[in-house]
Amino acid sequence: MFRRHYFSFFFTVVIGLAVLTLLLDHVTKPLPQSVDLDLPYQPDYVIENISGLRVEHSKTTQQIFYANTLLHYLDQDLTHLKRIRFQHLKPDTPPFRVTANHAEIHNNGKDIFLTDHVTVVRGEDEDHGKITLETSLLHLIPDQERAKTDRPIVISKLNTTVTATGMQLNNQTGVIELLSHVHVVDR
Repeated sequence: MFRRHYFSFFFTVVIGLAVLTLLLDHVTKPLPQSVDLDLPYQPDYVIENISGLRVEHSKTTQQIFYANTLLHYLDQDLTHLKRIRFQHLKPDTPPFRVTANHAEIHNNGKDIFLTDHVTVVRGEDEDHGKITLETSLLHLIPDQERAKTDRPIVISKLNTTVTATGMQLNNQTGVIELLSHVHVVDR
């Protein structure tokens, strides 16, 4: 009788381990891939409601960004942001603020491509010298404090509106270079 009790305990443990192994095998299997699913384009992580601050003490500059959603793609070394706000602050220069619905960050933040309702404001809201720029695509180069596009733009300052195709902006000098099809309306 003692031997039979030992056998049933041993048998129960083996069956329990087999069931646990099958359960763990089922739980840890990767998701089945559909025909439309391309793994290199799947984000390796997603962060919602993110903000960041970069301070360069030697230049006394600050770069601040906010985003509703951040998706990072490891295979492409690409970061995609949705509904972003970016601000560049430096003493003795007007603040440089940017908003857009989408952004892609390449080269560890050296190149930022903003798309979909891009708005750039250089200066404070109550400042009469404030410049507002609107476009559909803008390439920011934060280290050089430059922005450029080859798309149509609208620039507003006080009662003047300028439309053009293509632009290069240097925030260090405050110079905006319009590339083609420039039209100015002064009210």
